[in-house]
Amino acid sequence: MTNFQVYKKTLSFSLVGFLVDLLSLLLFAGCIIGGFFIGNAINDKGIIGLVVGLLVGIVALVLIKLFVSNVLKAGQIAMMTQGVTEGKLPDNVLHEGRKAVKERFASITAFFLVTRLIKGAFRQIGRTINKIGTAVGGDTGNAITSAIDTGIQILVGFLCDCCLGWVFYRKNVKTSTAACEGAAIFFRNGKTLIRNIGRIFGMGFIFLVIIGGGLFGIFYGISTMFPNLYNSLSKELIETFTRIEYSYESWMVDPKNLMLIVSGVFAIMLWAMIHNVFIRPFILTGVLKNFTAAGIKNMPTEEDFATLNKKSTKFAKLSAVNS
Repeated sequence: MTNFQVYKKTLSFSLVGFLVDLLSLLLFAGCIIGGFFIGNAINDKGIIGLVVGLLVGIVALVLIKLFVSNVLKAGQIAMMTQGVTEGKLPDNVLHEGRKAVKERFASITAFFLVTRLIKGAFRQIGRTINKIGTAVGGDTGNAITSAIDTGIQILVGFLCDCCLGWVFYRKNVKTSTAACEGAAIFFRNGKTLIRNIGRIFGMGFIFLVIIGGGLFGIFYGISTMFPNLYNSLSKELIETFTRIEYSYESWMVDPKNLMLIVSGVFAIMLWAMIHNVFIRPFILTGVLKNFTAAGIKNMPTEEDFATLNKKSTKFAKLSAVNS
């Protein structure tokens, strides 16, 4: 199967995930708005109600992320891995993906433990590459180090997913062992993989400007249809700041500026969802294919583990995990 065929076949995970995220966003917005109006109806405590609604919304988002979105994402990675390594995929990828996650991780606790340690190990191992910049020295060296570090943080997300894919690929070994192998694959090929950072940055920025800008315009247009909501919010902010004797600038409570801020926040949140649905999975398919091919060609050894144990305490802890 080509990368695009694997991407298209597993896109159903992203679409279902997007629906879940969209409903989560609506729930989040509903909690905030509902809290504001409920609080405003109770002795004009709109700001307090807004804060309570915000907290409730955050808790709801976290729970949905942990128990729904992450499982969907893991199932997608499992099917992507099967597609790029075996060249075929089952008809019902959603069912098989969830089944793969359940079979590979006996409990949701094991899943989160392994993925958390994978991220920690990658971040620590990635810092060793920063020595390239440090070796140059001076302001130039610091700039190089900063650029590499920024790139690594972006790449870490992709590599963690690739490592999780490797865990699904290596079905006959413990999850902790497979995760260690994935980290070793990154360490061996990190410099090569980092060359893709420019493409990842470029695609992300272009779609942020095009899609994010369009969404901002839509949300701002919707906001202008409810001027009373923002006038009320502005009034509440002024009263609250005055009561707590907080020094504020007039622009901070201007209704039009509040419209811009709220529109920008929701535009970025929705753009991130769209990016995760359509753009990131396509990039991930190609990176995952290269990652697994490198691992299959040159399987990590105990010697690699010993080397990484010295470089990363997170990796040492990961290698000690029994899953």
